Amino acid sequence: MHGPDLVSWLLAVLTAVSGGYCLSRLRHAPCSPAEGAPTGSTRADGTTTVRRRWRDHESDLAEGLMGCGMAAMAVTGTAVPGEVWAWVYGPPAVLLLLAAARRPDRRAHRLHHAVGALAMTYMALVMAAGSGHSGHHAAADSPALTGALLAYFGGYALWSGSRLLSTSGGTVPTSGGTVPVASAGLTKACRLSVVIGMFAMLLTM
Repeated sequence: MHGPDLVSWLLAVLTAVSGGYCLSRLRHAPCSPAEGAPTGSTRADGTTTVRRRWRDHESDLAEGLMGCGMAAMAVTGTAVPGEVWAWVYGPPAVLLLLAAARRPDRRAHRLHHAVGALAMTYMALVMAAGSGHSGHHAAADSPALTGALLAYFGGYALWSGSRLLSTSGGTVPTSGGTVPVASAGLTKACRLSVVIGMFAMLLTM
């Protein structure tokens, strides 16, 4: 990634903290519902508590790995070959796309994470080409694809940010029942930070 060192370090700190928080949420077993939400209870949308907690864990894992990966990529730059990052994020992107096709109830979440993994793979390939000849870099860097990814993550950040700001006092429903807005807001803020980090990395290409 190009740009001032200070920007790279700030981006690394932001994404590392956000990714670390998402990964820390995995310590709660998905089959152990929160107090007041019995195992197997069904919500109004027809999904059970355990099934929703598995979906939340899947999101936490994907976003945690994405955030930590962006932090490592921002700090190491070209020290780690771009091909390595491509192999780290390429296969999960394919698996997420296949999983999204199989489960309609999780399609939106998995497609979002697949786009994130594909964006990481794309940036890694551009980095790999950029460390070689300039002609190869031009061939790997597609302005149209970069613009499309910027539009997606920029739009997603605005949508997610508006939802976060519209949340007021009380409790909000989650996979484990209801939790205070402060706790749910922190989770949404960390996930929003990962998206903003992705947008910033695409801008510095």
